[in-house]
Amino acid sequence: MNRKIMSVFALLAVFALAFTSTLPAAANPGGGDRAGKFQEEFTDGVYLVQLVDAPVVAYEGGIAGFKATKPAKGEKINPNKQDVIKYVGYLDGNHNDVLQRAGGKKLYDYRYTFNGFAAELTAPQAAKIASLPEVVSIERDQLMQMDTATTPDFLGLTAEGGLWDQLGGVGASGEDVIIGIVDSGIWPESMSFSDRTGTNGNNTQGGKLDYQQIPGWHGKCTPGEAFPASLCNQKLIGAQYFNSGWGGNGGIDAQFPNDFNSPRDGDGHGTHTASTAGGNFGVEATGPAALFGSVSGMAPRARIATYKVCWGGADGGCFGADSVAAIDQAVADGVDVINFSISGTSTNFLDAVEVAFLYAADAGVFVAASAGNNGPGASSVAHPSPWITTVAAGTHDRSLDGMVTLGDGSVFYGPSAAAYEVSANLVYSADVGLSGEDPTEVRLCYPGTLDPALVSGKIVACDRGVIARVDKSLAVMEADGVGMILMNTGPSSLNGDLHFVPTVHVSHLDRPAILAYITAMGADATATIAEGTLNFSAPAPYIASFSSRGPLLATGDLLKPDITAPGVDILAAVAPPFNSGREFDLYSGTSMSSPHIAGLAALMKQAHPDWSVAMIKSAMMTTAYDLLGDDNPFSQGAGHVQPNVMVDPGLVYDNGWVDWLGFLCGTGQLAASYCPSIEIDPSDLNLASIAIGELAGEQVITRTVTNVGHSGEHYAFSYDLPGVEVTADPASFMVSPGASQTFTLTFTVVDEAYLDMYTNGHVTWTGDQGHVVRSPVVVKPVKLAAPAEVVGTGTEGMTSFDISFGYSGVYTSGAHGLVAATETLGNVLDDPTNTFVPGGPGTTLHFINIPADTAYARFSLFDDYTDGADDLDLYVYYPNGTFAGGSGSGTSAEQVDVPFPMAGDYYVFVHGWQTDGADANYTLFSWAVPAAVGSTNMTVSGPTDAVLGATETVMVDWFGLDPGKKYLGAVSHNDASTILGLTLIAVSTE
Repeated sequence: MNRKIMSVFALLAVFALAFTSTLPAAANPGGGDRAGKFQEEFTDGVYLVQLVDAPVVAYEGGIAGFKATKPAKGEKINPNKQDVIKYVGYLDGNHNDVLQRAGGKKLYDYRYTFNGFAAELTAPQAAKIASLPEVVSIERDQLMQMDTATTPDFLGLTAEGGLWDQLGGVGASGEDVIIGIVDSGIWPESMSFSDRTGTNGNNTQGGKLDYQQIPGWHGKCTPGEAFPASLCNQKLIGAQYFNSGWGGNGGIDAQFPNDFNSPRDGDGHGTHTASTAGGNFGVEATGPAALFGSVSGMAPRARIATYKVCWGGADGGCFGADSVAAIDQAVADGVDVINFSISGTSTNFLDAVEVAFLYAADAGVFVAASAGNNGPGASSVAHPSPWITTVAAGTHDRSLDGMVTLGDGSVFYGPSAAAYEVSANLVYSADVGLSGEDPTEVRLCYPGTLDPALVSGKIVACDRGVIARVDKSLAVMEADGVGMILMNTGPSSLNGDLHFVPTVHVSHLDRPAILAYITAMGADATATIAEGTLNFSAPAPYIASFSSRGPLLATGDLLKPDITAPGVDILAAVAPPFNSGREFDLYSGTSMSSPHIAGLAALMKQAHPDWSVAMIKSAMMTTAYDLLGDDNPFSQGAGHVQPNVMVDPGLVYDNGWVDWLGFLCGTGQLAASYCPSIEIDPSDLNLASIAIGELAGEQVITRTVTNVGHSGEHYAFSYDLPGVEVTADPASFMVSPGASQTFTLTFTVVDEAYLDMYTNGHVTWTGDQGHVVRSPVVVKPVKLAAPAEVVGTGTEGMTSFDISFGYSGVYTSGAHGLVAATETLGNVLDDPTNTFVPGGPGTTLHFINIPADTAYARFSLFDDYTDGADDLDLYVYYPNGTFAGGSGSGTSAEQVDVPFPMAGDYYVFVHGWQTDGADANYTLFSWAVPAAVGSTNMTVSGPTDAVLGATETVMVDWFGLDPGKKYLGAVSHNDASTILGLTLIAVSTE
């Protein structure tokens, strides 16, 4: 039987996660494949299942007996409202029904931002669930990792007239705004989370109550191990934990016995991010961090709600099943902002976590997420979705400056928090290990690997890598060493950590000279580590080397990261037992930059309670400034956040649910059958950034801005973009307060452009009232843009299509084919397991020969060429047995394409996913389009020269075709030496 075809309105509510499975490029694009349908996806494990009905925050009515639950604009969901409770019961009942039919153990119900559940399933159970018509997607759970105090001064928040002043001072900044922290939990005793005005004299919470009960909060404080509910207060208003992905409390006890089965932080990461986003103002740092003075969160009067999903520190991680449950609960509880300093997908907009954030954003919850710590390599950025603000990490103006002087007078500089100077003999860690220890662990200074007899009283040069940097100095101290030179082994950040012995951190460029000196001098090698100097005027900001970069793997028509914030050597509260007893410590990572943006978003929520999340993001981006050194948008996004300016941006670019749906349709990640007529080119999404992944000649994009200022203002256009000319229409405009202005931008490649390389710059609107609205732009000029395929009908006829040139020179078009399909009749049995195994139940194998010198091969099934309402699937393997592509839509309309295929007999499997009866008869169609130019039934005419920026028309005529056939051919596009691409020509004579 055919699977249920959802209405557009149902789709608007649920978004088909149809592309969780990753198929080879040869697979049918936009084919509507059900996630997990391919055998490779089905193994025993935890799965996230999404069902067709809308979650609570998006349900607008339409089901008999259930009223709409979507909150009005500016309002939050109320989980205690009777209509919500009733609809939640309906959703839960559907979840239970699906599980009863397939079996499995439910871990979570998702109701508010994602309609579905997480469950432990066997492979057959997962396959059964995937076959059910009410199931939109099934996705195997994934383990993610955490992306791991003068920044208020550096950001200008403390300045006279700064954003804190504008909001009423530090005693009001963030008032009644709730920040949800999805992370590793919280250390509730930290003064950063006290709701009292002072201390008891020993840095414990005391004094008078300084916070009042906040209205509209539906969260709770879940008690657990070492965490009674009384630890929550009017500052830390909620604390919950989610561990079903790890097997519940028993799983945590077995795998991470040092962690806590409660909201209590078993690492320090969650405490650090929470105190950075919304920790109290002016909390005095203690221990080694006391030299820095006091610390403050970005929104010091905001309330904190923590949702623990990360377990076991660096040895564990954060399962998606737990994260989706936490996001779902946070929105139901009533948070205004979510910080998510956890890694994520880099390719899939419809990953379950990204979809949960989609609904959260539609419900008015601002989401900040870390870009990842996999830089400086290209295309390493995570969290690609436009409804999320993805944050890169930069340095700030506080530095710990140090140096080490070798015995030969050579001096090397680097960060150092050394409290005193130390001089001693110098050894290399690799030479001073205990007998029998792993040589790599010795070189990396693992605790317990160094020989005290060889280290005592000496400075040790240790290589960076694998374990925490401070654990290396701990190893030196435990071996009775007196100092450490921490050496990078490759390009990476330099960090002023709080070490156990005086330490200086040096560049990989310094390492060879230091090791050469040790080798040359042997036992006579010496070094002096100077006392570190605290500097509050270091040049900044620079992008952190570890910060993940674009371009996006998901699409070239969207820029990520979005914005940069401080993320190097950030001082904040931590969990003492997991940080050598320290209450405050320095952490680095995009995990640290993301909560800066979350806290600043809380201030923006307070300043502009009626703004959408997209407006807040736009204001941050268009007022940002360039970093020092690397100011490429793929590194910094729009630039470094500028809080005191972002609050009054002049113009904003707004976007929302319908825009996001159109964007998803335009990317092809939603199957065409699921997309309404609002599909847009991804470049046209109304963002404050602009990206064009392929620009051949010319492209026009559209944007709309809204004046959020207090008066009318006249704006004029300017741009800087090497190799590309940009014209605006209109080039200037006057816009009244609250009014909007739509404009087009035409991007045209010029002669000096470098082809197939990104160029970057900005487009700027400058107002006569002082506002400067700047958008980052990335564009990749290419040689040619042509459609992938055009279609026609009839035994003779003609069609045409346009091509655009990104170069000047020779151009020729060639005709290939047309060739009639080879039609192969077949029969396949129904597969009761709905699980494809090559040669397994419900499969029929065909050998289809593809000759040498073939430009394009295609294999297809059609609904009209089966004998019932069948759902057949198609799998193709190369002659050498490797997978070429698969297609598994909700019907028997399947297609696998193989461009420039190897010659030989292809293994083509037809799978009876769901036949209409015991079996199905079908016709398999295949084509092999010749690589040689020349045709007896098709002619092609087009331009004979390419002119940069020109758009020309290619004419295609066909004739003499046999009736009742399906033909396939191609037009090749060529310059003087090579094929630039193919446009397929599909003609039906039926």
